[in-house]
Amino acid sequence: MTEIEPIRWENEQLLLLDQTQLPHRQRWLVMRGSSQVAKAIREMRVRGAPAIGVAAAYGMALAARQVRKRTMPTFLKTLEERAAELSASRPTAVNLHWAVALCLEAARQCPTPEEARERLLAEAQRLQQEDVAANRAMGQHGASLLPDSGGVLTHCNAGALATAGYGTALGVVRAAWETGKRFQVFCTETRPWLQGARLTAWELVQLGIPVSLIVDSAAASLMRTGEVNAIVVGADRVAANGDVANKIGTYSLSVLAKEHGIPFYVAAPTSTVDLAMPNGDHIVVEERGPSEVTHWAGRQTAAEGIGVRNPSFDVTPAKYVTAIITEHGVAKPPYEADLRSLVAARSPEAVA
Repeated sequence: MTEIEPIRWENEQLLLLDQTQLPHRQRWLVMRGSSQVAKAIREMRVRGAPAIGVAAAYGMALAARQVRKRTMPTFLKTLEERAAELSASRPTAVNLHWAVALCLEAARQCPTPEEARERLLAEAQRLQQEDVAANRAMGQHGASLLPDSGGVLTHCNAGALATAGYGTALGVVRAAWETGKRFQVFCTETRPWLQGARLTAWELVQLGIPVSLIVDSAAASLMRTGEVNAIVVGADRVAANGDVANKIGTYSLSVLAKEHGIPFYVAAPTSTVDLAMPNGDHIVVEERGPSEVTHWAGRQTAAEGIGVRNPSFDVTPAKYVTAIITEHGVAKPPYEADLRSLVAARSPEAVA
């Protein structure tokens, strides 16, 4: 199957596949500094919780190279400012803040700026490699949960484009397909950015997996007629109790799945699990600008002066989630103990 790599480090430069140009054009952006990375994340040129975490780690490596301070105290002070800019680029996905904090802590352990520069690049490359490995492991854990035939629905884009490679929810779909399962995939268009129509559909076509695109509001009808046998989505943050923040529209799909007796799976690496967040009520939901809703392709499609609400995410209560698939295994409700155990498998200090 075609391998898609949205993030590359080549010739001492960070390259990001511009996801605002897909599926019509594959354009690579050259990132020469951390502010450029923050801007690319904010403008959704790179998106998806794991992907922006890896991109932010490389942003920290670029920042360390930009900061020419000779002493560690002044070097760290400036690096912390660059870290704050990266962290502020998008508020909901925990991977972004986790990766930046990890890199900042690594820099603080170095005796010299020169050593910190080398350490941060190595850290970013490690996170990139670990993300791909985690996604493949996640796929193996989740493949058995999907049906042998019938229909599998996914929302937004949780494939290779949303990660460092292979994907989370689409990684599970891909792994199941590789075991010989032959289901039909339905992907929602995912308004207003159309990540499903532009990205998920493109990925699945590249992989040769049968996929049908549906408008967001058609999901309930397909569930009612029995065409959907499972739903699998990604996540931008998972609270300690199993509440899940994901692309707007996920919550309504989970309620519909419950009503129709359809399993609703979430696939996310343990880096997306935020044990410090007791439940979804505490998750900050990003609200983006009104033009994303009132305009399409630069043309206004709504009445002038109309009010707009544009939350980019919603929170799905744990009671609607059948299981949470991670690289270290599958969490089942009630989620607190399983999630803590799975996070500890990755990083014991994270649950200390």
